[in-house]
Formats: sequence, structure tokens, C-alpha cells
Amino acid sequence: MSTLIVLRHAKAAQVPGLADRERPLTDRGERDAARLGVAIRDLGHRPDLVLCSPALRTRRTAELAFPDDEISFERDIYAAYPDELLELIRLQDPAAATIVLCGHNPGVHELALGLTGGEFGFRPGSFAVVEATVPWVELSEGEGRLVTHWDPKEHPA
Repeated sequence: MSTLIVLRHAKAAQVPGLADRERPLTDRGERDAARLGVAIRDLGHRPDLVLCSPALRTRRTAELAFPDDEISFERDIYAAYPDELLELIRLQDPAAATIVLCGHNPGVHELALGLTGGEFGFRPGSFAVVEATVPWVELSEGEGRLVTHWDPKEHPA
């Protein structure tokens, strides 16, 4: 059994004139990023691998959520379509039992929906825990089972 945690970065600021990749988290985003890391650990998940977009808001989300884990910054996650994200996951070490993918909408949301066939929103700071019974290299649409979905607005601090 493999576990994929699909994570959307926490709430980011809209700063006029600032490049999209350099958008920082808001104060709420900083709090939510730390909270979602606690929620993932409380569910009993420890990532073997954290794959993260290099954008500032995703980097900061991953750093706050997984302070003790190594994070691999993958430029291909930024602005990726769901099929591109799935291909990245398929390339990962089969020994990695739990992978976190920290990225952006709409790609991460569509990936989670496609894997699970579920219907749920994916606001900033949300994550979906998806179980798969196939190796990463064989993961495809509909091959996952939604274990849980977490939304920071549904879990007030």
C-alpha cells in the first residue's frame, strides 16, 4: 500500500508587481501551513519524500509543514497539469511508501479528483490523502482511494 498526500500551498498574498513565483504566504497561510503538517502527522503519516514546486508560497508551506523532512524542489510542479504531476509521481522510488506533492491549483486539485473519483474542494492549505495498491510506476487515474480530505477552514485553530 502506498500513500500519496496531495497538498495545495497555503494562502498566499496578492502583491501588485510581484512575480507570481515570488508571492509569499499571508499570516493566515503561515499558520495554516504549520497546522496542516500537524494534521498530517496526527493522521499517522510521515513522508518518505516531499516533492515541492519551487515557488515561494509552496516552498514556505512545505518548510512549515515538514520542518524535519528533506524537501525536493521540482520545477516541473509549477503550473503543471494533472497528467504531468502523475508522471512525476510515477518516476519516484518504489521504496517510498508515503509521498507528499505540494503544488498549485488547478493541477493538484484535478490530480486528487482524478485519482480518487471524489468530489471535494481544494482551497489553499487543503490536502487529500490518497491510498494506492499499485506501485508508483503504475499509478493512473481512478487507481486511488480517498482516505481523507482536510481543509483549514473546516478545522479552525
